[in-house]
Amino acid sequence: MTIEDFLADPANRFATVAMADTNGLLRGQMVSARSLKGIARNGMGMSPVTLALDPTDVVLPIPGVSDDTSDFHDDPLVIDPSTARRLPWSKPGHDLLVLANYSGATADLCPRSLLKRIFERAGAAGYLPCYGMELEYTLFDETPESARAKGYRNLKTATQHNSHDLVLYQVQQTEWYEAVAEMCEPLGIELAKMHEEIGGGFLEACIAAGEGMGPADQLMLLKNFLRALAQRQGKAVTFMPRWTEDADSQSIHVHVSLKDTSGKPIFHDPSRKNGVGETFRHFIGGLQTYIGDMTLIFQPTVNSYRRFAPGTFAPPGLTWGFENRTTCFRIVGHDAGSLRVENRLPGADTNPYLTVAATVAAGIAGVLDKIEPDPEIIGNGYSQQAPRDFARSMPEAIERLRGSVFAREWFGDRFVDAFASTRESQYNEFRRKVPDVELERFFDLG
Repeated sequence: MTIEDFLADPANRFATVAMADTNGLLRGQMVSARSLKGIARNGMGMSPVTLALDPTDVVLPIPGVSDDTSDFHDDPLVIDPSTARRLPWSKPGHDLLVLANYSGATADLCPRSLLKRIFERAGAAGYLPCYGMELEYTLFDETPESARAKGYRNLKTATQHNSHDLVLYQVQQTEWYEAVAEMCEPLGIELAKMHEEIGGGFLEACIAAGEGMGPADQLMLLKNFLRALAQRQGKAVTFMPRWTEDADSQSIHVHVSLKDTSGKPIFHDPSRKNGVGETFRHFIGGLQTYIGDMTLIFQPTVNSYRRFAPGTFAPPGLTWGFENRTTCFRIVGHDAGSLRVENRLPGADTNPYLTVAATVAAGIAGVLDKIEPDPEIIGNGYSQQAPRDFARSMPEAIERLRGSVFAREWFGDRFVDAFASTRESQYNEFRRKVPDVELERFFDLG
């Protein structure tokens, strides 16, 4: 359904206009069909402070937006008519959903606007990114209320044991799998596959590869509506990279390839080892050179860094290898149509728009500057020293992003300063907390 079709039918009464904040949460409003007509022409006002909110609406500092100089005004959201789709559980006439992003000065801070800008820059250089995304999450036989009542400890996961690709658990959870697939249809989410992962209740859902804003929009919708589906079923999901020390880490993996302006894939060269052509090598070189300074985009919360505790299946450093899951940048595929790189660094808590933007920007810069990668990792990457590393702590990640000439050139000073400011505030807030484990360890005899 298009917006025009919706507005042409007098039986249609309300639509939802939504945008993504920096945390990857959809925020928006239900508007009447009459209001939607005006919004389609002129946009819809929403305060830029929305981009300064933590998930539970703690207001984090952004200079000029949420500090002492702010007047908390509205700036216009511009709807993208191509994103019109249906809400999965709403009545006909109330079920239109359309995505929007900030325009004007606030576009400098808006994740969806930033990704559009990165794609435009890639296009101007003659490159068309094609990408798909994998999302890991844990499903619980708990409600958000019961999890909170338990202090988020000793939670009952939807399945009991580690169960990678175990069909038994997939069949056991048929109702969940089928409900996810059914939910994705009206939302326009091209779900490529789902399967059991390495932990109790640990699942993965994959978005089919595509071009433009589509796959990122779809993953944004998938994250938000998986939460809604779980709550409607009396369950809960989490995308925390590490929700307990007994679980493995949760991530988002981004698969990227490049085409030229005619739509021809340009990574593959059958004369080279594993088909990895020169352009592809330079793309990998860009990832190795620039991703580390943008760690904060891929690891945006205080919990993100717990994902890299010893013994977890998280990347050991900024390494690459062919069909090697013990590297950060895994080369996948065997021909021109399938050869791609998988960025395994992002945590499941990252914003999909920013994650794709940073990955594509780093790779394109490597191609433009003809950056050669470090030698390929052969064998187990965990037993080898990585020549380059990402930030291992939030303070280091904040400092590296602030000091990154690359990030400022591709994302702009305003975004870098604002994002670093909000993350620094979050980190300082949590520094003041006293974790239960410290009380258990040191209260009596410390």
